[in-house]
Amino acid sequence: MRPGYRNPQKSVLFRAPGLAIGALAFGAAGGWTASDLLASWSASGGSGQSCKIKGNVSIATGERIFHVPGQRRYAETKISPRYGERWFCSEFEAWAAGWRKSKS
Repeated sequence: MRPGYRNPQKSVLFRAPGLAIGALAFGAAGGWTASDLLASWSASGGSGQSCKIKGNVSIATGERIFHVPGQRRYAETKISPRYGERWFCSEFEAWAAGWRKSKS
């Protein structure tokens, strides 16, 4: 094992018969947080809502920015999951995952 590397730790957030919602916590070097996993689950249809908020990663700065319908750059913003971009079902989910709202 490399120095400074930590194995992911599993954490159960909620448990019910036949269902467990959990998260993986990674070391300080990065990884997914519980809010990232919940937002990803919701965007994949887990909540049954229509997810129209676009979570975009800036090429220039790496900053995570979300765009809502009606904003100036919404239509031209494309989502590429391979770059960590994704859809959100609510602004609250985007904020909770650490993304900021677009200024335009």
